[in-house]
Amino acid sequence: MSLTPDHSVILLAEDRADDVFIIRKAFAQAGFPGSLFVVKDGEQAIGYLKGETPYDNRVEYPLPSLLLLDLNMPRKNGFEVLQWIRQQPELFALRVVVLTSSEARPDVNLAYELGAQSFLTKPADFENFVELGEFIKGFWLQFNQTVAAPGRK
Repeated sequence: MSLTPDHSVILLAEDRADDVFIIRKAFAQAGFPGSLFVVKDGEQAIGYLKGETPYDNRVEYPLPSLLLLDLNMPRKNGFEVLQWIRQQPELFALRVVVLTSSEARPDVNLAYELGAQSFLTKPADFENFVELGEFIKGFWLQFNQTVAAPGRK
C-alpha cells in the first residue's frame, strides 16, 4: 500500500498534555489530513502497537504509518519502546521519529543506535510546531519511501 497523507495514521507517544494540545493544533493548522492517535506512556505505546485491549479493534485503532516518540515518558521510556519495536518483525517498516525536548548527544546517538529514523527536538514556539507538522506531512508521509518487511514484496 502506498502511503499518502490522506491515508496516514500517526501514533504520538507523549505524556505531557500541553505538548499533545500544541501538536494537535499545529498539525490541524498545517493541514494534516490524516489521523493522530495519542498514548501517554511507553506501556500504552506498546499496547497500541500490539493491538492489546483497549486498542484491539484495528478499524478503530489502525497500525500507524509513523510513530512520534517522546523519550521521557512514564512506565517505559522512549528508548525501551524503540528497542521493543525493533525486536518485532511485523513492525519492521514502522517509521519512528523521536520528538523530544532532549538535545543531549548521548540521547541522539542511542536513539539512532536503537533504530530511530530521525531525532527531532520539540520546537520552542507554536509557529515552529506548525512548520514541524508541515515537514512531517510532506517528508515522512508523502515523499519518504519505506522498505518492505523481510519476506514481503
